[in-house]
Amino acid sequence: MKIEADLHVHTVASGHAFSTVGEIISEAAKKGLKMVAITDHGPGLPGGAHPYHFWNLRILPPELNGVRILKGIEANIMNADADLDLGVDYLQNLEIVHVGFHPSCGYVSGSAKQNTSVLIKAMDNPFVDFVVHPGNAKFPIDPEALVEAALEKGVALEINNSSFLPTSSRESAHDFDLSVASLAAEKGLPVILSSDAHLYTQVGVVDEAMKIAMDAGVKSEQVLNTSVSKVLDYLTKRRNQRLK
Repeated sequence: MKIEADLHVHTVASGHAFSTVGEIISEAAKKGLKMVAITDHGPGLPGGAHPYHFWNLRILPPELNGVRILKGIEANIMNADADLDLGVDYLQNLEIVHVGFHPSCGYVSGSAKQNTSVLIKAMDNPFVDFVVHPGNAKFPIDPEALVEAALEKGVALEINNSSFLPTSSRESAHDFDLSVASLAAEKGLPVILSSDAHLYTQVGVVDEAMKIAMDAGVKSEQVLNTSVSKVLDYLTKRRNQRLK
């Protein structure tokens, strides 16, 4: 199984990442990737990008060095109502929207039942395309309830490579994500394998996420970012659902 697209990458605009768009695209081209999503952290995260950053993503070309660029965000859940840190007037102009829990963004982690309920509520936002790094002991969730809701709402889940690295701040991610991936495999839920790169050298590196997927029995056809066309078809479907 090989990915063509890395759909979760951060630039210096995230405040705690260290590479430019140019460095990221050059590395992606060097590694043979055909697509990269620039998904900097929203303004609710300390040091995150200003809203104007997301408005001005329009200046990025759709392609550089043969690599298709998706303009997006990793949005933060701000409260128990699952409000995001970027408004509809910005989100509607982005090509890809991730959502996930992060500390210090307003939402205070509760029980697994409460956290899962909030994530499910976030999936009701018509602009949300993916739930990222669901595995994190700081924000425990109910894997079965999350996967069932994702199936119902047509939202794919991420297996996040950075969660399994020694530098990760997400505790017990392996066990949570293996449970999520196993249920996704069983029920045929689409997933993505992402680097969550905060340095250009990490772009396209999904070895650990791939191991989780394989151990869980995830089939290659379930992994959207093995094909640029599958990614674009999925995102088009999400946007068409929004218009209904």
